Amino acid sequence: MTADLRAAAELLRDAADVTLLGHVNPDADALGSALALALALRKRGAAVRVSFGPPAEVPESLRGLDTAGLVVPAAEVPAAPALLVALDTGSAARLGWLEDRVGTSGRVLVVDHHASNTRYGTLHVVDETAEATAVLVLALIDELDIPLDPDIARCLYAGLVTDTSSFRRATAETHRMAARLVEAGADPSAIARELMDGHPFSWLPMLARVLDRAELEPEAAGGHGLVHTAVTLADMAGVRLEEVEAVVDILRTTTEAEVALVIKEMAPGEWSGSLRAKSAVDVRVVAVGMGGGGHRLAAGFTTTGTAADVVARVREMLRRPVPLVTT
Repeated sequence: MTADLRAAAELLRDAADVTLLGHVNPDADALGSALALALALRKRGAAVRVSFGPPAEVPESLRGLDTAGLVVPAAEVPAAPALLVALDTGSAARLGWLEDRVGTSGRVLVVDHHASNTRYGTLHVVDETAEATAVLVLALIDELDIPLDPDIARCLYAGLVTDTSSFRRATAETHRMAARLVEAGADPSAIARELMDGHPFSWLPMLARVLDRAELEPEAAGGHGLVHTAVTLADMAGVRLEEVEAVVDILRTTTEAEVALVIKEMAPGEWSGSLRAKSAVDVRVVAVGMGGGGHRLAAGFTTTGTAADVVARVREMLRRPVPLVTT
């Protein structure tokens, strides 16, 4: 990893124009990592832009991260970027509308912490042991010897706090990193309020409907238990996608179930699935089997069929020998 970091820093050190992309439906780690690195590179005089797609706009809860106005619509991303940096994105397909830029860019740097990363770039900083892509971006910024400021620290802290489930899955080193970001100007209370502690009233009736149809299967997942529910297009009417994404964090608190599954209807017959595990089951294996990927305790996939079909396929995969998490 040290050699990869040095090579990536050399690539970025003299770059005059850099395009940084996060995955579709960006979360705080994807967008925060992209913005933090963009802010750092701009300090060195580079022209930078950050984008993603879909959706067409930054999720409302993440808008406070873009203090410098570096996010541009996907349509404004150069057709052939001189240097493309893809962050928190395990495969080119996860770039959505901008997937074709991988083929048109002269150089592609991939910075990611997903074990399922397909190494689709020309240079890679990929470490599945990193708690968040923000961890790798901080290492890159340090390698470039660029000082942290409050805006960079805010973006990195956002990625760190969300991808560790508010530090539930954090190591001692992660806490030291968080302390360093707070010392550089990140405000933990403000960041938590923007990212996790605020929901519009419309979220409550949606949540009530979705949780009312939740089902618990104690014998599923080899006796570890599965809890699941579906969010339909009707449920999502008038509700932001980021509010829908929060449902799995409620469902995963079910004490009788090791695995939580939420499937969201993105179009008729098209579903996005979120899997979470507490400690014992590697849900990444299931997600990969469904055509997706992710981490051992948090993974996702997209698929087609009826809601019952999708749940049945996940249930069947959990019935097979699924590796237990040992670390």
